Amino acid sequence: MHESQRMEHALQQLVRLIRQHAPSDGTHQTYVPSLTLMHATQLSEPFESVYTPSICVVAQGAKMAALAGENYRYDPMSYLVTSVELPIDGRLIEASREIPYLSLKLNFDTDVILDIVQGMNHSTPAPTMACRGITVSRTSPALLESLVRLLDLLDTPQDIPILAPLIIREILYRVLQGDQGASIRQFAIIGSHAHKIAQAIQLINQQYDRPLVIEQIAQSVNLSTSAFHKHFKRVTSMSPLQYQKTVRLQEARRLMLTENLQASEAAYRVGYESPSQFSREYARMYGKPPMLDVQELQGVVEGSNDEL
Repeated sequence: MHESQRMEHALQQLVRLIRQHAPSDGTHQTYVPSLTLMHATQLSEPFESVYTPSICVVAQGAKMAALAGENYRYDPMSYLVTSVELPIDGRLIEASREIPYLSLKLNFDTDVILDIVQGMNHSTPAPTMACRGITVSRTSPALLESLVRLLDLLDTPQDIPILAPLIIREILYRVLQGDQGASIRQFAIIGSHAHKIAQAIQLINQQYDRPLVIEQIAQSVNLSTSAFHKHFKRVTSMSPLQYQKTVRLQEARRLMLTENLQASEAAYRVGYESPSQFSREYARMYGKPPMLDVQELQGVVEGSNDEL
């Protein structure tokens, strides 16, 4: 079968399987713990979340991910990989009732990446300088076919504990063979600059509500302060302080929206000592004061629910 025919056939199968296991709008968990499916019949406002290391593949429609002003579009011909935890704005840009947006997200452990890397014969070395922790790569028939096999397991849950880890390894192998494979594998190589920054990002996310002491974080991953700043910005496109601020404000917005917290309470919860500073930084990031922004967001959510 010609490559384009393999692509089309595999995409048709993915569409069928996602429709089967995610028949309604929303994000659907599956029997494979690391696999979620998404079905959407309308365009969306930007939705923020911290992406963990994962592969996002679109079977139908298109999505835009934004990181610190950089945009990454992915669709059936391309897929998104995040190699570290990153605060990303996601927005559906192609979705309708007639042709819904259908996608899957597969979280992965970088230890599995490292194990695969150690067994591969690399023709190209991993970059010595840290690269961006988010990439878009061209989709291949082999990758799509391995994803189809993973989704096929959802019909036989008893097979998942044995077969799913094997198929996930194949999926990650196909990703590492792709055009961004060298950039992705550097995050799993212990001692690389990218791996050190990945460790630092984990530390910041674990204690984002505490004061950030750059020197301590840099020392903990065995980097000088200047090297830490340089490589951190290469991976995340922002400084460590900007990263922490983004994570804090995203979490505060989520708390106000989902737990109905007042702005001052959300501010203290995420580590701000001054509610006025929180309000200034929030308005600078989102364009509106906290409570006004949340009220408008709640109106959008209610309106979209009315339409579904």
